[in-house]
Amino acid sequence: MTLLLIASLFLPLFPLSVVLNGALTKLNHPAARGALLLVWPQLGIGLLQIAPHAMPPYFVPWALLTSGLYALRLLTVRDMGRWAGFLATSSLTLTWALAAGGDIVELHLFAFWFSLPPALMALLVHPLTRRFGAAYAGLQGGLIGHLPRLSAVLAVTALAAVATPPFPGFFALLRVLHALDWAGAVTVLAIWLIWGWAATKLLQGFIFGTDRTAPGTDIGRASTLAFTGVASLFVAAGLYLTGGGL
Repeated sequence: MTLLLIASLFLPLFPLSVVLNGALTKLNHPAARGALLLVWPQLGIGLLQIAPHAMPPYFVPWALLTSGLYALRLLTVRDMGRWAGFLATSSLTLTWALAAGGDIVELHLFAFWFSLPPALMALLVHPLTRRFGAAYAGLQGGLIGHLPRLSAVLAVTALAAVATPPFPGFFALLRVLHALDWAGAVTVLAIWLIWGWAATKLLQGFIFGTDRTAPGTDIGRASTLAFTGVASLFVAAGLYLTGGGL
């Protein structure tokens, strides 16, 4: 049971979830935040693999409650770094819905599908902060007219983060819906809807808000191609690996 409780720190269940979000707040470099988001849940799944006790049934309602709480918090957050951390918490905690019946490879993939997009969003904090001083939604709206490449990368990353098809998070979330009873499935659908609402608000604040003069230059073509390549590989790998029913 001790290992399961420690695992709930890495597959964040409230209130232990404050450790991950606190660590993300303390880390100043976006690359460090991105790396933490990628590694953190994989450690939890490793602990599940060696845990001698079966997961208690109350862990799933606990996970749904945590996911819903952080989904609602997304609606009030303007800082993109914190937004990425809250979304990662809300989505990664759903790993517990698969922990009882899913194999370890499935769990590792599930965590990766939902940690990579928030990690990329954490990286995008850097170019926004360098140009505007902070990555706050609404601080500098209407970026699509001045920074089209950065706007496109941000939009695609946000859509991937909230499990929009054809990104692999969509198919992984379908697997969660099949693993839960009807009440749990309805709860996840409501959480999913809130994710989409929160992403719309975020993109409105950055991309489609009031048009203002944006200082600085757009991100380079090399950076755009790098993000595009990662997104393409992400979709391709997801379609291939989830084709077997993940």
